[in-house]
Amino acid sequence: MATPATKQNTNLPQVVLIGRANVGKSTLFNTLTESKKALVSTIAGTTRTNNEAEVLWRAKRFNLIDTGGIDNYENEKFSEEILLQSKNALEQADIILMVIDAKTGILPQEIELAKILNTKYKDTKKFLIANKADNKKIDLILDLRDCAKLQLGSPIFVSAASGRGLGDVLDILFSEFNKMKIKPKKIKKEKDEPIIKIALIGKPNVGKSSIFNKLIGEEKVIVSAKAHTTREPFDTEMEYEYQGKKYRLIFIDTAGIRRKNKVSGHLEREGIAKSIQTAQNADIILLVLDASEIISSQDMQLAGLIEKRSKSVLILLNKWDLAEDNSDRVRNETKKLVYAHFPHLDFAPILFISGKTGYRTQQIFPDIIKLHDARQTEIPRYALEKFMKKITTEHQPARGKGIRHPKIVGFRQINTEPPIFELFIKHRTSLHRSYINYIENRLREEFNFYGTPLVIKLTKTKS
Repeated sequence: MATPATKQNTNLPQVVLIGRANVGKSTLFNTLTESKKALVSTIAGTTRTNNEAEVLWRAKRFNLIDTGGIDNYENEKFSEEILLQSKNALEQADIILMVIDAKTGILPQEIELAKILNTKYKDTKKFLIANKADNKKIDLILDLRDCAKLQLGSPIFVSAASGRGLGDVLDILFSEFNKMKIKPKKIKKEKDEPIIKIALIGKPNVGKSSIFNKLIGEEKVIVSAKAHTTREPFDTEMEYEYQGKKYRLIFIDTAGIRRKNKVSGHLEREGIAKSIQTAQNADIILLVLDASEIISSQDMQLAGLIEKRSKSVLILLNKWDLAEDNSDRVRNETKKLVYAHFPHLDFAPILFISGKTGYRTQQIFPDIIKLHDARQTEIPRYALEKFMKKITTEHQPARGKGIRHPKIVGFRQINTEPPIFELFIKHRTSLHRSYINYIENRLREEFNFYGTPLVIKLTKTKS
């Protein structure tokens, strides 16, 4: 099933980093893109899914793709998937940068890789990048006769860690771009379309990556039944038109989050930390649950994490294609069960979907726009005064601790994204928490706060 959105930046030159594991491709990717998108470690095979990002040089942009190494035991169980990802990247490459380790020298698997590049991609421009050359003494270690066996030209010595030689690499790339049909694009002023960051969050194996692939319309991230297949956030920018207005959507797939005592190794800890950071920076959270399993304590912890950060939320009950009964009765009962487990997310709409088959994944797009628009909602002060007069007449404020009956003396909105309100009550009185919940519920009934948390701050005044 095709996605209703279109992918952005497909008209930029594509540069692909390829090489064996642990030569520093991800460090090079992070340095060139001036980001920390790729997870970097000394463990071979850290990268599994290709990373993509734009590189900016002299006010112009091109697209850089980092691929995973496949010549290591760590990723043997994912070798076919990583090979496919690398192949897809190479097929769309305008320039290929084969990265080697200047300290280690040329290994047999690199000679084999170079043969493949020179045979299958003979018409694509290629350069040999000798990384980890932190100084000129290291340059002398590399045997140039071995490099000649690769038939990729003389090595360009760089250090991704220090930045040495990277300016020269970029100058060479741009010189080649000038000979191509697709040119690097100049920086443009920000478009008028709103930019919405959407993070898919969930415990391992709930199907986040399958949903992500359906949303962007490509098999961009590896899907596997093995836990913690996704190690690092992967994002793709799409353009979506809704009711005549264009939106820029950045979808971010994340590593599954599970309990600390079940986390195995440094890479999973780093991946989970990046997932949590992604959730903090996102505008909207797609909380993915496995509809074929009982809601777990880990699901509830994730819901609590989201609720504390006041994020707009869409709950996705994935794998609904496995449900034996798809009736409205069962759906309604399931919704009640979900809200019973997540009482603090009772404002979040629920969608029954299947990332595997694409069932109702297209419905996610209009819901995202509704969430975004609701998050922007700003209510005029006169409307809030009228609203407060109405609800306090219908239901008088209930007191909290103490004997003084509370008196509400003012109510205003002080922020959006998320909407934050300030409620003024008379000094030396207190308001029961249930009445604040009542105000929140009535706000949702009267105004547009679809799937959006509301924050009500209490201020006591002597006036």
